[in-house]
Amino acid sequence: MMTSYITIAVYLSAWAYLLDALIRKKKSAAPRIVLGIITVGLITHVVSVYDALVQPLGLELGFFKIASLFFFVINLLVLISSLTKPLHNLFIFLLPLSILGLLTSEMFNSPVTEGSDLHTGMVAHILLSVLAYSLLTIASIQALLLAYQNRKLKSKHFHGVIGIMPPLQTMETLLFDIVWAGFLFLTFSIATGVIYIDDIFEQKLSHKTVFSILSWVIYAVLLGGHKIYGWRGAAAVRWVLGGFVALMLAYFGSKLVIEVIIGQAASS
Repeated sequence: MMTSYITIAVYLSAWAYLLDALIRKKKSAAPRIVLGIITVGLITHVVSVYDALVQPLGLELGFFKIASLFFFVINLLVLISSLTKPLHNLFIFLLPLSILGLLTSEMFNSPVTEGSDLHTGMVAHILLSVLAYSLLTIASIQALLLAYQNRKLKSKHFHGVIGIMPPLQTMETLLFDIVWAGFLFLTFSIATGVIYIDDIFEQKLSHKTVFSILSWVIYAVLLGGHKIYGWRGAAAVRWVLGGFVALMLAYFGSKLVIEVIIGQAASS
């Protein structure tokens, strides 16, 4: 789609501007210029995502199509957060990945789930799940970056990647912003699943349901602990990664059960 290549060109220009600032050893690229360029890119990106997912016969929900949606959501969240916090330098990491996501979305096609097989509630559940998984995946990456940054700062290592990363407190604030957003989408995803999926606890879905709820509980405890007891730092990182492991078991574990264990049992 033409909009994908326009988005790639816009993201490349923003990335080149950020990279130039890094090479020239400026403290930071001008936030207004970066955010202005990326805002234009996000407008064309959302059009590209719509064109990739919505087909005449239904929805194309393949891995690479969803990856483009994933990076749109992440870039949008970082952009919004950058309006009040100095986070725009994070785009030097996000933009190359976003460009890769757009390219692979253009290169690879997936089977289309026909509209007759879906209803509005099911489509809402699928999209909410994708958004929740996307946000909580980036929260896990953010937690790892936070742990790395904290370790380097304690050892008084201020060069390299650490030099362009936002302050530690800002990174931690962003982490909880992302976890809150992911938690809300996960809540809505589970709720729509309970409402619109028949027999959600049947054999093929029970593993996914149980681990999704376990993940929800872990994130709820983390957010409650942060609000009430001020949990942060290493403790927050452990809880974020624990919730992510449960979420990945919900997705990949259910795939394993359905496609390998149950599939083999059915064929034997």
